Amino acid sequence: MPHVKVARAHVETVVVDDQEHAVKLGVFLSNTKARRNKLTEGKLQRLAGFGLAWAQ
Repeated sequence: MPHVKVARAHVETVVVDDQEHAVKLGVFLSNTKARRNKLTEGKLQRLAGFGLAWAQ
């Protein structure tokens, strides 16, 4: 599986209940990586399943 790399400035638009929301995916991933030692094993496994090498 290829490793996922997302720039910190990357923003995704998601639709919830017919409303668009800008999600700062790059910031979320950067913050999550910085705090990975506080994540549960289950959360780390789910993130690793998305191809995030630092979560393994």
